[in-house]
Amino acid sequence: MERIFETALWNSRFIVIVAVIASLVTAFAMFFLASVDAFFLVTHLGDYLSADLIGEARKDFRAETVTHVVEIIDGYLLATVLLIFALGLYELFISKIEQAESSETPSVLAINNLDDLKTRLGRVIIMILIVNFFEHAITMDFHGPLDLLALAGGIALIGLTLYLTHAEEH
Repeated sequence: MERIFETALWNSRFIVIVAVIASLVTAFAMFFLASVDAFFLVTHLGDYLSADLIGEARKDFRAETVTHVVEIIDGYLLATVLLIFALGLYELFISKIEQAESSETPSVLAINNLDDLKTRLGRVIIMILIVNFFEHAITMDFHGPLDLLALAGGIALIGLTLYLTHAEEH
């Protein structure tokens, strides 16, 4: 009875395959969305050459374009998080990925334990937050010195975060 229960318990780890497949599908969807956004962004860049865009209109178009670029980067980073999550779950709960182990290049996606997975995900999520901060910073209206101080404080915190995550490696 105990052996049957332990076998069933051990095999229950295969339920993780649902999360792996769902994460992969969602990652592919995010790569697709970001790529479509990138395609349409590039197709609209010709509008920047328009003689009708002068002064404030050109400045607004440029700011909107930069915001779209940041959104595209954000989409790719989110897709990367989902991909790392799917590969990490698979390696931790199901099986090692033989192609990754036999690859000539060292795999950045090799996950040995749950802490590796959390560390890799954490770093990419920090990058997503930095990109989101940048997106808001470029569209922010400054009404006084406190707004500039808040922006400077945010930048300082980002620098500290990057320093601390880099210091963790050494």
